[in-house]
Amino acid sequence: MPKILIHIHSGPDLKNKATLGMLVAATAIKEGHDVTIFLAGDGVHLLSCEEKNQVVGQGTGDLKEHLNQLKISATTIFVSGMSAKARGYDEALLADYNAAFVMPDVLLEYSLKADTILCY
Repeated sequence: MPKILIHIHSGPDLKNKATLGMLVAATAIKEGHDVTIFLAGDGVHLLSCEEKNQVVGQGTGDLKEHLNQLKISATTIFVSGMSAKARGYDEALLADYNAAFVMPDVLLEYSLKADTILCY
């Protein structure tokens, strides 16, 4: 099974990029790929999306719907602890997902293991 790392550093202000990254992740999971998501920079804001229609991309879907699909599939979401802290988030950000705060070494580790890396 191919391993795909999706690194999202775009926040909700770049809704097309952010939702595209999540759409690609959800699609890859449906196709049976081993997917890991790493949120860094403004991408950490994406986990704070609380309701549908809050962040909707043009042709790339609704962020909350994508997050719900990732939650159902128990997809691992790594979140840059440094990025989150700098933006005022604590452990509550992770509560609804299979997510964990990590350091940059985890991004490097999963980059080296991945067959494909996609960045948004």
